[in-house]
Amino acid sequence: MVVASHQYQPREVLNGVSSLLGDAPMIGFSSPAGFTGDGHHPHSVVVAMLSGDFQADMLWLPGYAQSGREAASKVEGHAAARTERQTILCFADGFNGDAEQFCNAIPAGLHVTGGLSSGDLHTGNTYQIAGNQTGTGGLVAAFMRGGLKIGVGYDHGWKPVGNQFRVTRSRGFWLRTLDGRPTSETYAGLFGYPARDWAFPPLSYLARLYPLGVEQGDGLVVRAPIRVEADGSFRMNAIIRDGIDAYLLVGDRVACENAARNAAQQAPRQLGNSKPVLALVLVDVAWQMLLKAHPGVEAAALQEILGENVPIAGGYTLGQIASDEDSKPKFLNQHIVVVLFGEPE
Repeated sequence: MVVASHQYQPREVLNGVSSLLGDAPMIGFSSPAGFTGDGHHPHSVVVAMLSGDFQADMLWLPGYAQSGREAASKVEGHAAARTERQTILCFADGFNGDAEQFCNAIPAGLHVTGGLSSGDLHTGNTYQIAGNQTGTGGLVAAFMRGGLKIGVGYDHGWKPVGNQFRVTRSRGFWLRTLDGRPTSETYAGLFGYPARDWAFPPLSYLARLYPLGVEQGDGLVVRAPIRVEADGSFRMNAIIRDGIDAYLLVGDRVACENAARNAAQQAPRQLGNSKPVLALVLVDVAWQMLLKAHPGVEAAALQEILGENVPIAGGYTLGQIASDEDSKPKFLNQHIVVVLFGEPE
């Protein structure tokens, strides 16, 4: 598993890793920084290796950006070719494609976990790696089966602060108005910065720190902007319907540390008696922004629960995918996802 800086050329990353590992099955994604038990590592490549009595098939789907539903159908078809129980790890483009559509098209009971690759928020540049292939706008998947158990835990550190809005105009991935006003004007009234300033760095990207909790069923689902456009609309990576209520969410360091501990406690419960050997950690890029003055605190929180003998590897993502037992995978924003690999007794 490879997590590489988006500033590197993907083919050079692939060639560098392959020159040392040969034809070992490989899957990876771009990120603003890699993540290990020592904290986060910008301008780096993080490589995590698993060995044991298990098999892994790689799938490269370059058409994900055009249709998340079709990508899900191909993932389902590839999984159906095997009768053994499988765990599917996937990484997709975080700027292009509909991850929620992909998740909704995956049948319940097919265990899919992963994240959306991130990179330059200005250019929208990300890449994915599978086997000897790499590119942008795609989805990569690893189908793992055999003597390997996986436990997944996830949580986030963002809470509603009382501001409620009605989504009055949304078109595709663009959230245009809240309570009849351009979204940037609504945020300008909340935070005091002029509406025009939200279309330029740093506010155009820091808006991700202040996502919305939108009503879905009996609870709130976190939906975060990727950036603010010149017209004041918020570019999301999940569609928000008109007419629903949304609540401003704010995160803090303590809540994120607690969320990391909670996710790390959830994952081992699914391993049974298997011994944890590696934790793949997928963290929303908002955590990197929020914890910039305290780098590595999420890693320390994870190690409190997992112990220092379990290696940690991962990266920062523009969204996360997690599955509960016998349910469809969920598309998440602002979460930390801990994928814990265990070897059977």
